[in-house]
Amino acid sequence: MGTREPLLSTESRAIPNPAASRLEFMATDLDDSGNTVAVATPGSSLWAWKPKANPWLIAFVVSLAAFMEVLDTSIANVALPHIAGNMGATSEESTWVLTSYLVSNAIVLPITGWLVSLVGRKRFFLICISLFTLSSLFCGVAPTLAVLLISRVIQGVGGGGLQPLAQAVLADTFPPEKRGLAFSVYGVTAVVAPSIGPTLGGWITDNYSWRWIFLMNLPVGILALFLVLTFIEDPPFLKRRTLQESKIDYVGFGFLAIGIAFLQIVLDKGQEDDWFGSNFILTLSIGSVICLVSLVIWELYVKEPILDVRLFKNVNFATSSLMMFMVGAASFSTTVLMPQFLQNLMGYTAESAGLVLSAAAVILLIELPLVGQLTSRIQARYLIAFGWAAVTMAMFFSTHRIDLQISFASATWLRIAQYPPMGFIFIPSTMMAYFGLPREKSSAVAGFINFVRNMGSSVGTSAVTTILARRAQVHQAMLASHTNLGNPAFRDSAASLTDQLRRAGVDQPQIQAYSRLYQTMKNQAATLSYIDTFWMLGIAAAVMFLMSFLLKNNNPRVPQARVLAH
Repeated sequence: MGTREPLLSTESRAIPNPAASRLEFMATDLDDSGNTVAVATPGSSLWAWKPKANPWLIAFVVSLAAFMEVLDTSIANVALPHIAGNMGATSEESTWVLTSYLVSNAIVLPITGWLVSLVGRKRFFLICISLFTLSSLFCGVAPTLAVLLISRVIQGVGGGGLQPLAQAVLADTFPPEKRGLAFSVYGVTAVVAPSIGPTLGGWITDNYSWRWIFLMNLPVGILALFLVLTFIEDPPFLKRRTLQESKIDYVGFGFLAIGIAFLQIVLDKGQEDDWFGSNFILTLSIGSVICLVSLVIWELYVKEPILDVRLFKNVNFATSSLMMFMVGAASFSTTVLMPQFLQNLMGYTAESAGLVLSAAAVILLIELPLVGQLTSRIQARYLIAFGWAAVTMAMFFSTHRIDLQISFASATWLRIAQYPPMGFIFIPSTMMAYFGLPREKSSAVAGFINFVRNMGSSVGTSAVTTILARRAQVHQAMLASHTNLGNPAFRDSAASLTDQLRRAGVDQPQIQAYSRLYQTMKNQAATLSYIDTFWMLGIAAAVMFLMSFLLKNNNPRVPQARVLAH
């Protein structure tokens, strides 16, 4: 007898249905522990649902919306000095343009699954795109900094749902054996967009106006709105609940909003305010820890949690979340490190430093579909282990190649060594997060995965910024002990440089010589701090290489859903 195969994410077994006719049967989906997680009957909502539109067209549509949002998280960074000057604000005040967006974005990300259950996925997708596009318009025409900050908060709320919604749609649209290739399309938005954001933002700001980095979202947003409205549909197994049916977890949402907001502000402002040396940072840190710990405890016992923290009981989901956290930390921190080094110490412009990043982004763009194909042939944990091994070697190689004489070509190749291995981690880790979980959890899984990756990027950026500043002080103190008149080599260098400057007709040649030697010492100390940072990133990547083997075996050559008729 022929049977239809359900697109379930784990091993399935057929059992008779006594209430039905003799030819009908039910498919019970089992998790890794053998527990029942879903039931489907022929013709039911869980049985082989397929969207009406072409799956690859759907992948393009949802990725377009997500790309717009991810690009906006990094494109505004280079425009902050221009925004501050145009609005009469200080550089510290202008950084709230980034912080306000990240705070509201981080709050929405983990509760996407809960919001989808209330509103519906397609409707919530349309709401998010509309909010993001409209707020982008207000950002572009904002007359004051206050209006810009309010608009950025709204933009963060709208943007917070776009990444997890795109990922959840792909997870439900494609069967498990094709998810790797589908997630490679999404990987373009999540991994490539942040690397080209600073370059594009710098070019727009230098050649036009900072306002266009927001206004450029309008045509893309309108197109995405039309495409989602036309081609995206809600799968039948997504259960909608009314506000009357669902008791809103106000306590959980309060803990989440306050805890995440405080944490994001601490990460963004910590180094600027000397971390725990500031009462402001210390107070927010304590408040964040209390709220987030209380959130986890509350959500474990409340009947209808706003966050399904029980997902972390699944080993694959918990390990994949850790992997994605480190992907965010490693990819964003290196995206900060390389341009900062080239601009601050090598004198590169924002555009030329961006070109160093662009070559790696192009290679990653080509690589992602190939990794997607490999996921159907090689176990995910082996691909992830290879990716972390390559990142480890790239970071340690960087410690030997970073110096003040590095050429443009060498810097480009160094970036190529650092960044493309992320593709071997991103796609398999995303796939494994869904392994062993029912399909109706896809929105919640996507929300958590994107949340931890975004938090990883914030933590990673704050960590490397702090390490650079602290280690530069250590190295400067060490070098200063050798740059004094008691050191014959220093006296000879100072005398030689003074003589050269005198012959060149420079005023006060001795003072100028000491000034230049001091600047050279500072640059060398800063370079040594970059080397230390790459060492630490290499050690972290090596730890992740070992942890990748905690992922449970998923043999891509064995179908993950199998139904036997009796």
